[in-house]
Amino acid sequence: MITVINEEKRRRGRPPAFDRAEVLSRAAILFWQRGYEGTSISDLTEAMGITPQSLYAAFGSKAELYRDAVSWYLHNVGESGWQEAEDVVDAFRALLEDTAVNFTRPGYPPGCMISTAVLTAAVENIDVAAHMSQLREANVGRFVERLRRAISEGQLRPDADVTALARFLGAIIQGMAVQARDGADTATLRDIADMAIAQLERWRV
Repeated sequence: MITVINEEKRRRGRPPAFDRAEVLSRAAILFWQRGYEGTSISDLTEAMGITPQSLYAAFGSKAELYRDAVSWYLHNVGESGWQEAEDVVDAFRALLEDTAVNFTRPGYPPGCMISTAVLTAAVENIDVAAHMSQLREANVGRFVERLRRAISEGQLRPDADVTALARFLGAIIQGMAVQARDGADTATLRDIADMAIAQLERWRV
């Protein structure tokens, strides 16, 4: 909810006060729905209910706002407790189950704000694309770390190619994001997840 300080201060050019967390969530939803390059400043200010002056004062730039929006997504939508499971297959099953649910959650855009974000970009947006690529690579890195731990704990065969398995699981999640955008429901995504887990099961000791 936007709270205008008063008309006199507005006329002096002072931006209105607003709930930063609230307007950030609106920006995140819009970016998630339309993508970085598909979302203009005017789109953002309309959705956020603030002026361009207020947007730049609070967030610095569209690119910085996008980074903050991605952080909002990671903390509010993309979080999963999958790494808490002791068994590696149970861990990735939980991750893919959460993925199927989150990518088809009512009231939110379908798919993922990270998995397929800014895969191509205009030259001026290369830094934004690189940031999203780094987030995806970091996710694969976490998968590799969890799979290596599983080998060391005797849960997976020592000859398992953890890098290939991690990238396979990352590709499954990206594919689920695309399927969700194309209209796949939760049950359909769960079927895809089951197929991926069946492949991981093959590497059990």
